[in-house]
Amino acid sequence: MKLINRAYYLNKMINVIGTPDIKVITGVRRSGKSKLLEAFMGYVKNNIADSNVIHINYNLPEYDNLLDSRSLYDYINSHYIEAKENFVFIDEVQMCEGFERAINGLHASEKYDIYITGSNAFLLSSDLATLFTGRTFEIKVFPFSFGEYMQYFEYSDKYSAFDKYMLEGGMAGSYLYKDTEAKYDYIADVFNTLIVRDIRRKYKIRNTQLMDHIVDFLMDNISNLSSSTNITKALSGANEKVNHNTVSSYMQYLCNAFAFYKVRRYDINGKKYLSSNDKYYLSDHTFRYAKLGTKNMDYGRVLENIVAVELLRRGYEVYVGVLYKKEIDFVAVKRNEKIYIQVSDNISDEKTFEREVSPLLKIADAYPKILIARTRHDEYQYEGVKIVDIADWLLKNKANKLC
Repeated sequence: MKLINRAYYLNKMINVIGTPDIKVITGVRRSGKSKLLEAFMGYVKNNIADSNVIHINYNLPEYDNLLDSRSLYDYINSHYIEAKENFVFIDEVQMCEGFERAINGLHASEKYDIYITGSNAFLLSSDLATLFTGRTFEIKVFPFSFGEYMQYFEYSDKYSAFDKYMLEGGMAGSYLYKDTEAKYDYIADVFNTLIVRDIRRKYKIRNTQLMDHIVDFLMDNISNLSSSTNITKALSGANEKVNHNTVSSYMQYLCNAFAFYKVRRYDINGKKYLSSNDKYYLSDHTFRYAKLGTKNMDYGRVLENIVAVELLRRGYEVYVGVLYKKEIDFVAVKRNEKIYIQVSDNISDEKTFEREVSPLLKIADAYPKILIARTRHDEYQYEGVKIVDIADWLLKNKANKLC
């Protein structure tokens, strides 16, 4: 498979070389965590003269003798070299039973710079503080961005490339398949076999049919307000009673495994977070096509999903804005930065444009406001609101700023 330089993630890893943290690479299955680890390992070998690299890839059978924590710990210590900078790279660490004991012991020795990847369901962001007694630094890896997609295929026409990206998405493993159906078969298999299977194993889920129904509901309602209560009502049939707490737990499991991202609501006027009815977005929008088909495409929802994931990729906290009875698609926050964003497929119709821009114009504060759409035109301003084409917005920002 063709590889590209994922500079954004690689630079994040380079910047934490030598820090005492346990570096943990997380993200949805098949998003490129292992390839990133390999690329970083190559950087270390080529740029740090006195490095000693200890690499364990549990996908390979030669490491089948290291499937318990003691064996792993002893193996790494046996490959330690005094007076060198010792790097430990472990791929699919969850395959080692009790791996956290070995990692904690190695970290406590203060002899190693440690980097690990693992299954999305077995190495959760929420579990890191519990698993590891030392400080962790998380590198969150997402499927290919639009910029990486263009880089991979060496496209020059950004507008036509974006039309293709909307259909093909960021799961790079699917790019090897020429036939559209084969692409979606691969993507569906990643979701069903690798993501949902991991969740079932970790949480010992017995009601697999209910899990499938929740997945279908969330996919069908991307960008709509959803809650465990309304999902429970929708799934409760005449002959089957669905437990509200079970639905809530299954939704959380799906988010834990990076299948979906939950975006909470934020009251802009009252400056407070709202507790009910959140929105859910897929880690890659093509999971929806692969599972539900492409007959009833809703491009507005697809664009909204792409923007939501891009905001998360750039390190923003993301909320749905509520202003009186109007909704702002996204409030993006990073330290002292705050940006209000509306997303639309087509704003060429005057009524559509007014509907999309009016909530932004009603916001009283001076933070930037952006309307993102498929304009295929250069950026312009309307009464202080930036109007920008989505392809340009996805590509323009090298420093991960939004405007």
